[in-house]
Amino acid sequence: MSTLTEAAVSAADLAAVDDLAYGARFLASLPLHAHRDPAVLRRWAEAADRFGADLARTPAPAPAHVVESTGGLERGLLARYTSRPQAVELYTDAIAAAERLVARHGWRAWFPAGSVRAAALAHEAVHERLHHGPERAALKQALGHTALRLGRLRVPAHVAGAEELAAHAYARTVCGLGRSPLLLSAALAASYTAEVPAPAASAREK
Repeated sequence: MSTLTEAAVSAADLAAVDDLAYGARFLASLPLHAHRDPAVLRRWAEAADRFGADLARTPAPAPAHVVESTGGLERGLLARYTSRPQAVELYTDAIAAAERLVARHGWRAWFPAGSVRAAALAHEAVHERLHHGPERAALKQALGHTALRLGRLRVPAHVAGAEELAAHAYARTVCGLGRSPLLLSAALAASYTAEVPAPAASAREK
């Protein structure tokens, strides 16, 4: 799960941003989209969100191989899918931190106990599905971004970050969450930014 780089702000400020706005912000944070029209990014975020929610009608099987480790907070990830070897790495430190944030901010109605782990696994199951199945091409069609047009023939283009947003929407829907895990990503980024001290000045800087 990718994060959004946020300054330390209150829970109310974080929760006031809707899921689609977080999706558009995530796309805007990627170098490939640095100069895109915000309206286009919002449209892609909406299309990816809708696609991921629709995927929940046919739930993906749980990942076959899950490896638990730490280091997710430093990476800004709750979990990560790898194709070689085919596995899901689950970062227990980040999941525990997210559960603490849910309790601290009063978001338990949106994220029931244990749902952060379940959502992380569901999210990565969709990455696996999009990596190996036909839905990857279907997502490109749903986004409507064109790489090449020859007469009536249109070649759909890849949109960086769209699979991530679709996976978030799938996890939100299949796990019955009140908000997208993108909110947790933003809260974790804000919390981690606030807690990490600035590096000490070197002898040359003094």
